[in-house]
Amino acid sequence: MELGSAMKIRKFKGTVLSKMSIYGKISIFILLVILITGALYFLSGSDSHRIPTGSSLEPPSLKHFLGTDDLGIDILAQILYGAGISILIGVSSGLLAGLGGSILGVLAGYYGGKIDKILMGLCDIFMTLPHMPMILVLGMFFGSGIGNIILVISLLSWVRPAKIARSKVLLVKEERFIILARNYGAGFFHLLTKHFIPLIFPILMVSIIKIISHGIMAEAGIAFLGLGDPTVKSWGMMLNRGLNFSGIYFTPFWKWWVLSPLLCLISLILAISFISRGMEKIINEKL
Repeated sequence: MELGSAMKIRKFKGTVLSKMSIYGKISIFILLVILITGALYFLSGSDSHRIPTGSSLEPPSLKHFLGTDDLGIDILAQILYGAGISILIGVSSGLLAGLGGSILGVLAGYYGGKIDKILMGLCDIFMTLPHMPMILVLGMFFGSGIGNIILVISLLSWVRPAKIARSKVLLVKEERFIILARNYGAGFFHLLTKHFIPLIFPILMVSIIKIISHGIMAEAGIAFLGLGDPTVKSWGMMLNRGLNFSGIYFTPFWKWWVLSPLLCLISLILAISFISRGMEKIINEKL
């Protein structure tokens, strides 16, 4: 059964690209471009995103493809650095909330009783909380660092994976292969890693992707409102600085200073949304 579960995961990975729609494949390409360019910039060790390399507010040119901001810092370099920040926050919060929530859901479904009541009661409480106001409040309380933002987003996003994992475990915990594994001495950790996680992996991936999208939007919203770390050149912080520049609406500066991070943010969010939607359709077809 362990081999069968692993085979299901590999088969699921192999069929995602083949069954993905044209919009999904384009979205995967866009996501890969953002990932690769952001990673290459980070690996280059360049400081062009924080050190002035030109005059103030230069228009796009061969030297500065997207121009410079009011401090003379290259906007393309800030875009590439911001891509890494957005991906880091989104993926980290998605994995932390997805894996943490799924483990809590498996605990609730497998053991039941008081553990189930307590964890599901927490789920009900967290579901009623308004996420964006809570993210802003908790972000101000814990601080504006990247680690704190990831922690806050994860704390408010674990409920959906937990409920999905619980419902799946309730369906399979009395199956013969689970009972046999328990009779042969398999503990909770073995059942979790060898049986439960492989079974919920496809549905869990969709939830994680949605949390990644939510995390990227949340970080951009926090930074745009001026509550993020001012030393981090994220896309939201770029929008905040650009739109707060005096006379930005009456000058051509917005064409490269505001429009470029906005388009990048929209492209990334749409790409992740189309990928999530495509994967959800593939899973529904399999069920």
